[in-house]
Amino acid sequence: MSSRTLISLCRGNSSAFSSGRRTLATPIPKPKLLTSIILNRAPILTPTPTPFERAYYAYQARLRRALSNPFPYDFYFKQGSILETRFTLEERKRERIAFGREFGIADDLDKEKAAANRAAVEQLAEQEGESEEMMARVHPSDEARDYKSLDRKGKRNLYLLLQENEGTWRFPEGNVKKGELLHQAAQRDLLAECGEYMDTWIVSRNPIGHYRPPRKAPLAGKPQPEEVAFFYKAHILAGQARPNPETVKDFAWLTKQEVESRVSEYYWHGVKDILSDH
Repeated sequence: MSSRTLISLCRGNSSAFSSGRRTLATPIPKPKLLTSIILNRAPILTPTPTPFERAYYAYQARLRRALSNPFPYDFYFKQGSILETRFTLEERKRERIAFGREFGIADDLDKEKAAANRAAVEQLAEQEGESEEMMARVHPSDEARDYKSLDRKGKRNLYLLLQENEGTWRFPEGNVKKGELLHQAAQRDLLAECGEYMDTWIVSRNPIGHYRPPRKAPLAGKPQPEEVAFFYKAHILAGQARPNPETVKDFAWLTKQEVESRVSEYYWHGVKDILSDH
Protein backbone atom coordinates (compact mmCIF):
# COMPACT_ATOMS: atom_id res chain seq x y z
CA MET A 1 0.00 0.00 0.00
CA SER A 2 1.48 3.36 -1.00
CA SER A 3 1.98 6.25 1.35
CA ARG A 4 -0.48 8.33 -0.66
CA THR A 5 -3.20 5.73 -0.06
CA LEU A 6 -2.52 5.66 3.70
CA ILE A 7 -2.75 9.44 3.87
CA SER A 8 -6.12 9.43 2.09
CA LEU A 9 -7.47 6.74 4.46
CA CYS A 10 -6.33 8.65 7.52
CA ARG A 11 -7.96 11.79 6.22
CA GLY A 12 -11.21 9.89 5.68
CA ASN A 13 -11.11 8.42 9.21
CA SER A 14 -10.34 11.81 10.65
CA SER A 15 -13.38 13.33 8.99
CA ALA A 16 -15.51 10.42 10.22
CA PHE A 17 -14.29 10.85 13.78
CA SER A 18 -14.85 14.59 13.66
CA SER A 19 -18.41 14.13 12.35
CA GLY A 20 -19.03 11.55 15.06
CA ARG A 21 -17.92 14.03 17.70
CA ARG A 22 -20.28 16.64 16.33
CA THR A 23 -23.19 14.17 16.41
CA LEU A 24 -22.50 13.10 20.00
CA ALA A 25 -22.12 16.69 21.10
CA THR A 26 -25.68 17.56 19.97
CA PRO A 27 -27.66 18.14 23.21
CA ILE A 28 -30.59 15.78 23.74
CA PRO A 29 -33.41 17.53 25.65
CA LYS A 30 -34.65 15.86 28.80
CA PRO A 31 -38.17 14.38 28.71
CA LYS A 32 -40.94 16.72 29.83
CA LEU A 33 -43.05 15.29 32.66
CA LEU A 34 -46.78 15.94 32.82
CA THR A 35 -49.53 14.87 35.19
CA SER A 36 -53.05 14.16 33.97
CA ILE A 37 -56.07 13.59 36.21
CA ILE A 38 -58.86 11.10 35.49
CA LEU A 39 -61.56 12.86 37.52
CA ASN A 40 -64.41 10.43 38.08
CA ARG A 41 -68.01 10.83 39.20
CA ALA A 42 -69.05 7.42 40.48
CA PRO A 43 -72.52 6.00 39.69
CA ILE A 44 -75.31 7.44 41.84
CA LEU A 45 -77.93 4.85 40.82
CA THR A 46 -77.87 1.08 40.99
CA PRO A 47 -77.80 -0.71 37.61
CA THR A 48 -81.13 -1.76 36.14
CA PRO A 49 -81.47 -5.53 36.77
CA THR A 50 -81.75 -7.81 33.78
CA PRO A 51 -84.86 -10.01 33.31
CA PHE A 52 -82.92 -12.99 34.65
CA GLU A 53 -81.82 -11.04 37.73
CA ARG A 54 -85.39 -9.88 38.42
CA ALA A 55 -86.68 -13.45 38.16
CA TYR A 56 -83.92 -14.72 40.45
CA TYR A 57 -84.54 -12.03 43.09
CA ALA A 58 -88.31 -12.70 43.00
CA TYR A 59 -87.72 -16.43 43.46
CA GLN A 60 -85.40 -15.81 46.42
CA ALA A 61 -87.95 -13.45 48.02
CA ARG A 62 -90.74 -16.05 47.74
CA LEU A 63 -88.44 -18.71 49.15
CA ARG A 64 -87.41 -16.62 52.16
CA ARG A 65 -91.00 -15.70 52.98
CA ALA A 66 -92.22 -19.27 52.65
CA LEU A 67 -89.53 -20.61 55.01
CA SER A 68 -89.36 -17.79 57.57
CA ASN A 69 -91.36 -17.67 60.79
CA PRO A 70 -94.14 -15.05 61.11
CA PHE A 71 -92.92 -11.74 62.49
CA PRO A 72 -94.22 -11.20 66.08
CA TYR A 73 -95.58 -7.70 65.45
CA ASP A 74 -97.86 -7.89 68.52
CA PHE A 75 -94.74 -7.57 70.65
CA TYR A 76 -93.47 -4.44 68.86
CA PHE A 77 -96.67 -2.52 68.01
CA LYS A 78 -99.60 -1.53 70.18
CA GLN A 79 -102.81 -3.15 68.97
CA GLY A 80 -104.91 -0.77 66.91
CA SER A 81 -102.16 1.87 66.66
CA ILE A 82 -101.25 3.65 63.44
CA LEU A 83 -97.79 2.07 63.54
CA GLU A 84 -99.38 -1.38 63.50
CA THR A 85 -101.58 -0.29 60.58
CA ARG A 86 -98.54 0.93 58.64
CA PHE A 87 -96.66 -2.29 59.25
CA THR A 88 -99.68 -4.35 58.12
CA LEU A 89 -100.00 -2.38 54.87
CA GLU A 90 -96.28 -2.60 54.14
CA GLU A 91 -96.30 -6.32 54.90
CA ARG A 92 -99.17 -6.92 52.47
CA LYS A 93 -97.28 -4.99 49.79
CA ARG A 94 -94.19 -7.14 50.32
CA GLU A 95 -96.24 -10.33 50.20
CA ARG A 96 -97.90 -9.32 46.93
CA ILE A 97 -94.51 -8.57 45.42
CA ALA A 98 -93.32 -12.02 46.46
CA PHE A 99 -96.43 -14.15 45.79
CA GLY A 100 -98.40 -12.16 43.20
CA ARG A 101 -100.88 -9.28 43.02
CA GLU A 102 -103.87 -11.40 44.03
CA PHE A 103 -102.30 -12.59 47.28
CA GLY A 104 -104.25 -11.36 50.35
CA ILE A 105 -106.84 -9.54 48.26
CA ALA A 106 -109.58 -10.77 50.58
CA ASP A 107 -108.17 -8.63 53.41
CA ASP A 108 -109.18 -5.44 51.58
CA LEU A 109 -112.90 -6.20 51.15
CA ASP A 110 -113.82 -3.24 53.37
CA LYS A 111 -112.77 -0.51 50.92
CA GLU A 112 -113.65 2.41 53.21
CA LYS A 113 -111.53 1.05 56.04
CA ALA A 114 -108.65 0.27 53.67
CA ALA A 115 -108.78 3.82 52.26
CA ALA A 116 -108.83 5.32 55.76
CA ASN A 117 -105.83 3.24 56.77
CA ARG A 118 -103.86 4.30 53.69
CA ALA A 119 -104.67 7.97 54.29
CA ALA A 120 -103.54 7.74 57.93
CA VAL A 121 -100.28 6.02 56.95
CA GLU A 122 -99.57 8.61 54.24
CA GLN A 123 -100.15 11.43 56.70
CA LEU A 124 -97.77 9.82 59.19
CA ALA A 125 -95.09 9.41 56.52
CA GLU A 126 -95.47 13.06 55.51
CA GLN A 127 -95.13 14.22 59.12
CA GLU A 128 -91.97 12.15 59.56
CA GLY A 129 -90.45 13.30 56.26
CA GLU A 130 -90.64 9.89 54.60
CA SER A 131 -92.58 10.98 51.53
CA GLU A 132 -89.54 11.96 49.43
CA GLU A 133 -89.52 10.51 45.94
CA MET A 134 -86.63 8.44 44.69
CA MET A 135 -84.39 9.80 41.96
CA ALA A 136 -85.70 9.06 38.48
CA ARG A 137 -83.82 6.63 36.26
CA VAL A 138 -83.88 9.17 33.43
CA HIS A 139 -82.85 12.64 34.64
CA PRO A 140 -83.97 15.83 32.86
CA SER A 141 -80.30 16.46 32.01
CA ASP A 142 -80.32 13.21 30.01
CA GLU A 143 -83.29 14.35 27.96
CA ALA A 144 -81.75 17.80 27.43
CA ARG A 145 -78.31 16.30 26.65
CA ASP A 146 -76.69 18.57 29.21
CA TYR A 147 -73.13 17.25 29.22
CA LYS A 148 -72.12 19.65 32.00
CA SER A 149 -74.56 18.17 34.52
CA LEU A 150 -73.30 15.79 37.19
CA ASP A 151 -76.79 14.26 37.43
CA ARG A 152 -76.75 12.74 33.93
CA LYS A 153 -76.15 9.03 33.33
CA GLY A 154 -76.75 8.13 36.97
CA LYS A 155 -75.94 4.44 36.38
CA ARG A 156 -72.59 5.13 34.69
CA ASN A 157 -69.14 6.39 35.58
CA LEU A 158 -68.54 9.91 34.24
CA TYR A 159 -65.18 11.53 33.50
CA LEU A 160 -64.28 15.20 33.21
CA LEU A 161 -62.95 16.12 29.77
CA LEU A 162 -61.62 19.57 28.82
CA GLN A 163 -61.50 21.21 25.41
CA GLU A 164 -58.52 23.41 24.62
CA ASN A 165 -58.90 26.69 22.75
CA GLU A 166 -57.55 24.93 19.65
CA GLY A 167 -60.42 22.41 19.86
CA THR A 168 -58.55 19.36 21.20
CA TRP A 169 -60.27 17.36 23.95
CA ARG A 170 -58.20 15.91 26.80
CA PHE A 171 -58.20 15.20 30.52
CA PRO A 172 -57.00 17.93 32.93
CA GLU A 173 -53.20 18.07 32.87
CA GLY A 174 -50.21 20.27 33.63
CA ASN A 175 -46.46 20.43 34.09
CA VAL A 176 -44.37 19.14 36.97
CA LYS A 177 -42.21 21.74 38.68
CA LYS A 178 -38.65 21.06 39.79
CA GLY A 179 -38.56 19.25 43.14
CA GLU A 180 -42.32 18.61 43.08
CA LEU A 181 -43.80 15.15 43.62
CA LEU A 182 -46.08 13.83 40.89
CA HIS A 183 -49.21 13.55 43.04
CA GLN A 184 -48.65 17.09 44.34
CA ALA A 185 -48.36 18.36 40.77
CA ALA A 186 -51.56 16.51 39.86
CA GLN A 187 -53.48 18.25 42.66
CA ARG A 188 -52.06 21.65 41.73
CA ASP A 189 -52.75 21.22 38.02
CA LEU A 190 -56.33 20.11 38.68
CA LEU A 191 -56.93 23.20 40.79
CA ALA A 192 -55.33 25.48 38.18
CA GLU A 193 -57.33 24.09 35.25
CA CYS A 194 -60.72 23.36 36.84
CA GLY A 195 -61.03 25.97 39.57
CA GLU A 196 -61.44 25.78 43.32
CA TYR A 197 -65.19 25.14 43.36
CA MET A 198 -64.82 21.36 43.55
CA ASP A 199 -64.14 19.05 46.46
CA THR A 200 -61.93 16.31 44.97
CA TRP A 201 -59.85 13.43 46.28
CA ILE A 202 -56.84 11.93 44.50
CA VAL A 203 -57.00 8.21 45.23
CA SER A 204 -53.29 7.37 45.46
CA ARG A 205 -49.78 8.76 45.21
CA ASN A 206 -49.07 6.20 42.52
CA PRO A 207 -50.14 6.79 38.90
CA ILE A 208 -52.56 4.36 37.26
CA GLY A 209 -51.02 4.66 33.81
CA HIS A 210 -48.95 6.79 31.48
CA TYR A 211 -49.19 8.21 27.96
CA ARG A 212 -46.57 9.37 25.45
CA PRO A 213 -47.92 11.97 23.02
CA PRO A 214 -46.54 11.99 19.47
CA ARG A 215 -43.14 13.67 19.30
CA LYS A 216 -43.32 17.26 18.14
CA ALA A 217 -41.44 18.40 15.06
CA PRO A 218 -38.05 20.12 15.60
CA LEU A 219 -38.26 23.87 16.21
CA ALA A 220 -35.62 25.99 14.50
CA GLY A 221 -33.54 22.88 13.89
CA LYS A 222 -33.60 21.87 17.57
CA PRO A 223 -35.32 18.64 18.63
CA GLN A 224 -38.29 19.04 20.98
CA PRO A 225 -38.30 17.14 24.28
CA GLU A 226 -40.31 13.97 24.57
CA GLU A 227 -43.43 14.31 26.74
CA VAL A 228 -44.62 11.68 29.22
CA ALA A 229 -47.97 12.12 31.00
CA PHE A 230 -48.70 10.16 34.19
CA PHE A 231 -52.39 9.59 34.92
CA TYR A 232 -53.80 9.90 38.44
CA LYS A 233 -57.29 8.82 39.43
CA ALA A 234 -59.47 11.22 41.43
CA HIS A 235 -63.09 11.43 42.58
CA ILE A 236 -65.33 14.47 42.79
CA LEU A 237 -67.19 14.65 46.10
CA ALA A 238 -69.04 17.96 45.73
CA GLY A 239 -69.16 21.12 43.66
CA GLN A 240 -68.68 21.62 39.93
CA ALA A 241 -65.84 22.36 37.52
CA ARG A 242 -65.22 25.99 36.56
CA PRO A 243 -62.33 25.77 34.09
CA ASN A 244 -59.85 28.57 33.49
CA PRO A 245 -61.13 30.41 30.37
CA GLU A 246 -57.59 31.36 29.37
CA THR A 247 -56.62 27.76 28.63
CA VAL A 248 -59.93 25.86 28.46
CA LYS A 249 -62.72 26.49 25.97
CA ASP A 250 -65.31 23.99 27.22
CA PHE A 251 -65.78 20.97 29.48
CA ALA A 252 -68.06 17.93 29.68
CA TRP A 253 -68.83 14.98 31.94
CA LEU A 254 -68.75 11.93 29.68
CA THR A 255 -68.98 8.15 29.76
CA LYS A 256 -66.18 6.02 28.35
CA GLN A 257 -67.92 5.63 24.99
CA GLU A 258 -68.54 9.39 24.79
CA VAL A 259 -64.88 10.08 25.57
CA GLU A 260 -63.87 7.93 22.60
CA SER A 261 -66.02 10.00 20.24
CA ARG A 262 -64.28 13.28 21.22
CA VAL A 263 -60.57 12.54 21.64
CA SER A 264 -58.08 11.65 18.92
CA GLU A 265 -57.52 8.00 18.03
CA TYR A 266 -53.93 8.05 19.32
CA TYR A 267 -55.01 9.58 22.63
CA TRP A 268 -57.87 7.09 22.95
CA HIS A 269 -55.57 4.07 22.66
CA GLY A 270 -53.48 5.52 25.47
CA VAL A 271 -56.37 6.01 27.94
CA LYS A 272 -59.05 3.45 27.08
CA ASP A 273 -57.73 0.73 29.41
CA ILE A 274 -57.90 2.95 32.51
CA LEU A 275 -61.58 3.90 32.07
CA SER A 276 -64.53 1.88 33.32
CA ASP A 277 -66.92 0.27 30.83
CA HIS A 278 -69.87 0.79 33.19
